[in-house]
Amino acid sequence: MSDRLNISSGSPYEAQMGYSRAVKQGDFVFVSGTTAGDVGDDAADQAREVFRRIGAALEQAGASLSNVVRTRVYLADIADFDAVGAVHGEVFGEIRPTIVILAVAGLAGGLKVEIEADALV
Repeated sequence: MSDRLNISSGSPYEAQMGYSRAVKQGDFVFVSGTTAGDVGDDAADQAREVFRRIGAALEQAGASLSNVVRTRVYLADIADFDAVGAVHGEVFGEIRPTIVILAVAGLAGGLKVEIEADALV
C-alpha cells in the first residue's frame, strides 16, 4: 500500500519481532505499546516518558498528541491507576480521547506501564 509509513524508534526489537513503533496508513496513526525504558521505578514518571515517546512518533507521522482518539494503558500493578491516570489527564485533559486501563500480569523488563495510542489526522 503506497500511503503506508512505518515509523521506527530504533529499538533492536523492531527488526527481531517484526513491528514498527508506529504505522501511518491514510488518515490513521497507530502507535504500538510504548514503554519508558530506564527512567526509574515511579509509574507516573514512566507514563510521562511514554507520552513523550508517543508524541515523538506521532510527529514523525505528521500528527500530534492532539490527534489521539484512543489510548490503551497497561499497568503491572493496578495500584498505579490514579498516578498514571493523573498523567494521562495532564496530557489529554482538553483532548479527551477514549481510554482503557488494564492491569496485566507483568510487563517486559519489570516496567510498570505500557501505553498504545491511535490517532486520526
